[in-house]
Amino acid sequence: MTTNHPNSSAHIHLDVLGGIAGDMFIAAMIDARPDLLAPCIAAIRSAGLPDTWIVEAQAATDKGMTGHRMRIESDTPQQPAQGHSHHHYSDIRRTLEGSGLAKPVLARALDLVHLIAVTEAQVHGVDVENVALHEVGDLDSLCDMVGAAFLIETLSPCTWSTSPLPVGGGFIQAAHGRMPVPAPATQLLLEGFGFVDDGVPGERITPTGAAILKYLNPSSGLPEGRFVSTGTGQGFGTRQLEGMANMLRVRCYEAGMSSRMQTEQVAVLEFVIDDQTPEDLAIGLDTVRAHDHVLEVLQIPAMAKKGRMGHVIQVIVAPDGRELVAEICFRETTTLGMRWRMENRSMLRRSATQSSSGIGLKSAIRPDGTLSTKAEADDIANAASGHYEREQLRRSAEAEATSKDQDD
Repeated sequence: MTTNHPNSSAHIHLDVLGGIAGDMFIAAMIDARPDLLAPCIAAIRSAGLPDTWIVEAQAATDKGMTGHRMRIESDTPQQPAQGHSHHHYSDIRRTLEGSGLAKPVLARALDLVHLIAVTEAQVHGVDVENVALHEVGDLDSLCDMVGAAFLIETLSPCTWSTSPLPVGGGFIQAAHGRMPVPAPATQLLLEGFGFVDDGVPGERITPTGAAILKYLNPSSGLPEGRFVSTGTGQGFGTRQLEGMANMLRVRCYEAGMSSRMQTEQVAVLEFVIDDQTPEDLAIGLDTVRAHDHVLEVLQIPAMAKKGRMGHVIQVIVAPDGRELVAEICFRETTTLGMRWRMENRSMLRRSATQSSSGIGLKSAIRPDGTLSTKAEADDIANAASGHYEREQLRRSAEAEATSKDQDD
């Protein structure tokens, strides 16, 4: 059975034009995937955000480009969204752990906060448990990390890449006073990344943006293979830059045909049998087939020497099991010799699951992105009798897998 499978093997590229901050990352992803807006906002609110705060993605333009800008702030002056507050890492962690976040999202949010805490502790020479987070500890920045964690988790499994990062320049006024750009913690988080100086000063990458990049561990370009573009999104920051949009662009891809396949080498053992009874040969080949290194055993009728009816036996084996399986073939059959060769094979990526009735299911993503699922024949045979009952059980198990895939 086949179903549309739009979330397969994705890759996302970040074009860091104006810069990257947590809110820009969320805005760009929401612009590309508007279906994720409502659940993303729900995740942010479940982290303990007061009801008086506003969380929304606003349509925006910058230098003629259209996209979205995130608004995460209090609607009352008594709860300012900005400012340099004093928050200890241990307190922030406890706040997140006591929230209503789903466990996978919580784990990613904690990882993002921990990355910043470890870096700040290194900068200031203190223990990570006692480090004080200032700008990053503010509630709006914490919401940025929760929103980013939700999006990363929802889009997983996914690979990421990034363009070179703008270095910026000048100084910023931080909780510890005047600091050069990039800020010390940001610079440490981004060690190993490629930078360019585009001549535009200012803080182009915030600590939250740097933590997201560090966490994603992006490559410098798309992985090998063919990819199909599935969407793009623009997220804007609040600052206005000279001569360019303060924009982060995301480009979303699905794996093309070659990326849906994996290629590997196998050993092929081949020999001819014309002097072994069919009953005994079947027993011997079952023994060969049961070995862990054996991938497939083929038995092909053939006219052998002296006009005898015989069988060409092909055994496809994982390379590291070639010699051991050859010994088993000599032991279980009457052959006195065999040919072997190494061959490349391509396979669709596959997964194994089980239906609620205990029937094993094999699924594979086809080159056009559809998901095909097939029930295990042995499980069907053990669970049902008669053609009609087996067919009904097979259809039920495969339909269940299809329904689950559509829900996912």
